[in-house]
Amino acid sequence: MKFLFDLFPIILFFVAFKFGDIYTATIVAMVATIVQILWVYYRHRKIDAMQWISLVMIIVFGSLTIFLHDKTFIQLKPTALYWLFSGALFISAQFFQRNWIQVLMGKQVTLKEKSAHSVWHRLNMAWATFFFAMGALNLYIAFEYSEETWVNFKLFGSTGLLVVFVILQGLWLAKHIVQPNE
Repeated sequence: MKFLFDLFPIILFFVAFKFGDIYTATIVAMVATIVQILWVYYRHRKIDAMQWISLVMIIVFGSLTIFLHDKTFIQLKPTALYWLFSGALFISAQFFQRNWIQVLMGKQVTLKEKSAHSVWHRLNMAWATFFFAMGALNLYIAFEYSEETWVNFKLFGSTGLLVVFVILQGLWLAKHIVQPNE
């Protein structure tokens, strides 16, 4: 359910684009993200850092799109967000010995002790690489294909790739998880 809730602004962006244009869709995404943040705050009294980052990015890139009447900015937003995540994962692991994937998943997943460090490291690098590749793919789709193809990719392609990546990650990670009978 949280996954669908997180997709709320993207779904509304897609629908608004189908009935309007990229500028209408951008305004709808901006408003939907603000509403989403307000709802999260109302329900939990706490907003995650990733939600704040996403809000700031949609407001900045969306505002540039609307005020300059240039769709390029909203098309660059996913790449900027993906590359920000990729860079944060890579830099924090390489230079600050901070593994954000382990921080995010460590309470839910217990890894076998002998390989835990290397598994967390590889998982962190896999996510950093995935986000970097998604940013590059977004640029390719945005500038080599039609606006409609990019909008379709934004909802279906990127979401589908994320789901496939998470499933593959789960399958790989299952070999390294401590089972209850171990």
